[in-house]
Amino acid sequence: MIVRIGPSPVAGSIAAPTSKSFAQRAIAAALLAGGQSVLRAVEPSGDVSAALDAARALGTAVGAQGVASVGSSVGAAGAADVGGDTYNITGGLSPDAATVNIGESGLSARLFIPVAALCDREITVTGRGSVLSRPFGMVEAPLRSLGVEVRTSEGRLPVVLRGPLRGGEAAVDGSVSSQFITGLLTALPVASGDSVLRVSALNSRPYINMTLDVLSQFGISVEHNDFREFHIRGGQRYRPTDYRVEGDWSGASTLLVAGAVGGEICATNLNVASQQADAAILEALRLCGASVFLGSDSVRVVRNELRAFEFDATHCPDLFPALVALAASCTGVSVLRGASRLAHKESDRAAALAAEFGRMGIAIDLSQPDVMRVTGGLMHGAELDSHNDHRIAMAVAVAALNARGQTTIARAEAVEKSYPAFWNVLKNITI
Repeated sequence: MIVRIGPSPVAGSIAAPTSKSFAQRAIAAALLAGGQSVLRAVEPSGDVSAALDAARALGTAVGAQGVASVGSSVGAAGAADVGGDTYNITGGLSPDAATVNIGESGLSARLFIPVAALCDREITVTGRGSVLSRPFGMVEAPLRSLGVEVRTSEGRLPVVLRGPLRGGEAAVDGSVSSQFITGLLTALPVASGDSVLRVSALNSRPYINMTLDVLSQFGISVEHNDFREFHIRGGQRYRPTDYRVEGDWSGASTLLVAGAVGGEICATNLNVASQQADAAILEALRLCGASVFLGSDSVRVVRNELRAFEFDATHCPDLFPALVALAASCTGVSVLRGASRLAHKESDRAAALAAEFGRMGIAIDLSQPDVMRVTGGLMHGAELDSHNDHRIAMAVAVAALNARGQTTIARAEAVEKSYPAFWNVLKNITI
């Protein structure tokens, strides 16, 4: 799919899509609850579908209660109502398949591997596309310490498991990803024994806070010592819950940047006190000089004269593409830290950003370890590629609104992974 975008100001209101990160965690929790949970405002996306498919493969009954649109836009008059899909999920870990396929979702893979390890039979967790090249070697040693037979394919998917996960003590490296820690925190409360996880080099504390928030709403208690050591009591029971998924700062961030560089945007359905890491976009918008106004569940961003800024995205690496789109329209050289977190995403994200923004005339320097330097300036239209990465597609689309001439984006369907409505929303806010 190819999308063509010309220069255009933006104005209007959008309802932010709901969080796929919260939704995937809630699906796993509902799977482990002994009864029926109701998940409301679930945004349809590739990643959410992957989590639902994994839950079904592990024995959960999933029924759609109702569907309404999420992440829609209505122009300048006001924000659309937020709906989404509602699912009845009847929990129960009783796998009816020997294979769990998580599509292209890295979070679902690392989340459901420990959940599958609760079972006393051999289960293979696999996927497709870019997730097959992402690292999974970090699961082996901790799972073995917790009583699981496990082997990876030279540190990649597929991962073959035989539980049950019994609990115990394990050391976990959090430098590459916090997602596997999320999986362990989700599964270990159900294990027969108590557990202690000792975590080193954790780079994504906000994502662990999200996990702990979901667990608490499903009746699970986890204690920790400043995120370095987690104490998990075994034999806990997940409580069936009526759970509403909050708005997604990851999906909204690129559109808020569109307001900063192109006019004015109001995004509703956003919890301004959210645990989500990507709520940090507000700090970046203020640092570069954009006007930011907060409501009870909304954010309005208005363009001002934009200046270069420095920002540490170590704990919110998914913001990098949106931050680059913002920095490209700022005067001067912006410095973004945490670039080493980008190597194992849907693409080699740092290299992909440098290549695609370079085609638009924006220089990105990656010569300094863990640092990305973006020289803002005039952009011109170009023929671009998403690298099959949803966040790259959205970032270059927003940049194209501020470029001279037409831009084409190949493999634009990549947005289906997290924000299928993105192209319609973008079209509706351009003037």
